[in-house]
Amino acid sequence: MPLARGRFITLEGGEGAGKSTQTRRLQERLQSAGHEVVVTREPGGSEGAEEVRNLLVSGSVDRWDAVSEAMLHFVARRDHLLRLIEPALAKGIWVISDRFTDSTIAYQGYGQGGDLTVLDAVRRIAIGDFDPDMTLLLDLAPEDGLARAASRDNEASRYDRMGLAMHERLRAGFLALAAAQPERIAVVDASSAEDDVADRIWALVRERYGLSGST
Repeated sequence: MPLARGRFITLEGGEGAGKSTQTRRLQERLQSAGHEVVVTREPGGSEGAEEVRNLLVSGSVDRWDAVSEAMLHFVARRDHLLRLIEPALAKGIWVISDRFTDSTIAYQGYGQGGDLTVLDAVRRIAIGDFDPDMTLLLDLAPEDGLARAASRDNEASRYDRMGLAMHERLRAGFLALAAAQPERIAVVDASSAEDDVADRIWALVRERYGLSGST
């Protein structure tokens, strides 16, 4: 009998939306439900992709134009997909990623003004029509997300330092993607308490995949 393919779930959203925290909490619940789970992130997730990440998150805000930046993201994403995501899914392992393609379209397209047609062409060259099985969009007002991000102990990334107007366009872009693909992207109010957000995410995943239990 062929091995059942794993599921690929992504968490998306602006800066400070709580993706890393909710990724970890979803991992714990899926593992409690009996699934083997790998957690990863973008940009990054594989050795080559992590090297590209350093080029993207550090340096001046205007280090790259939108298309150049998107191309770097897709270079990293292709390596990530080939070396980690696809092999894990083929083994029946569930993969949860903090960001994937929707972030590139939202950030470099809607947020930074890159031509969406060009970005889609780069996407198809790099990863074809590969999409997550399910995407959870953590929606939060940009000013609240940036305030959360500023409270972290680590140094602000290039994206944290981009202006509020860009982050407002970014949020609008994420919501536009969700409206266009409601069968894949579920919007979750990230302004609620952490436990409430985690419970909502788990309810959506349970419903989508017919999982039992209320862990």
